[in-house]
Amino acid sequence: MTITARHALVTGGSRGIGRGIALKLADHGVHVAINYLRDEASAKATLEQVRARGADGFTVQADVSQPAQIERLFKRVRDEFGSLDIFVANARTDVGTFYEPPMTISLDKWDLAMNSQAKAFLVGVREAATLMPDGGRVVAITYAPGGRYGGWQSWVGMGAAKSALEVLVRYFAVALAPRGITVNALSPGWVDDSVLNTLPDPVVQMIREHHQGGWTPMRRLGTPADVGNAVALFCSREAGWITGQIVAVDGGMGLMDAAVPLAIQQPELQPA
Repeated sequence: MTITARHALVTGGSRGIGRGIALKLADHGVHVAINYLRDEASAKATLEQVRARGADGFTVQADVSQPAQIERLFKRVRDEFGSLDIFVANARTDVGTFYEPPMTISLDKWDLAMNSQAKAFLVGVREAATLMPDGGRVVAITYAPGGRYGGWQSWVGMGAAKSALEVLVRYFAVALAPRGITVNALSPGWVDDSVLNTLPDPVVQMIREHHQGGWTPMRRLGTPADVGNAVALFCSREAGWITGQIVAVDGGMGLMDAAVPLAIQQPELQPA
């Protein structure tokens, strides 16, 4: 796998999945701009780890749900790097700002979910494209099941917002293809050190046991490094023919059928 990129921007790069992505790119010598919203200390800690891997970068505060702040973010990237080879749209508004079921969600919460995902991606990609040479890479982090199913009622705002983001991935892939810029989305399954850890402890334990018990065939949750590895793959020179795709990075979780008992899908889990 060959990564020739020199400069990347990772939104929401201070911790969790964003940090995992930043560190994997740094492993390949990519300098990383680490965007954060509030947690400056975590952003600086991530930058220290980037530098420990032999790369460099800077931290930059911005709320990606605000178009003017996105424009300011990219101006800083232009001033620091001069150009941008990789744009990773990873930032997501906090769970408490959108987590309401469809019958009661306020329009403010709905708008914030949409603004932090679809609108942020629309504005961000257009800004990134002005800084990218031909052959650049755009990667969005989504959660495809949130827009495919309806059971997790309080996820409706983010599910709709992520679905809109995925539509934009396809449109931008076509728009930027003549320049050799690929646009793809990765859909992680449940990942440690992510949104999972913002949920109540009993819920976290329930989800962990659910997936370790076989609903994820690989019998474990993902890690930020797993997602970082997938992003690095899509940023490689060899991935230049892949664009407009939504790819699951979930240990096989999406292959399981909720309508069929687990013991039938995973016979080895049946009691002896």
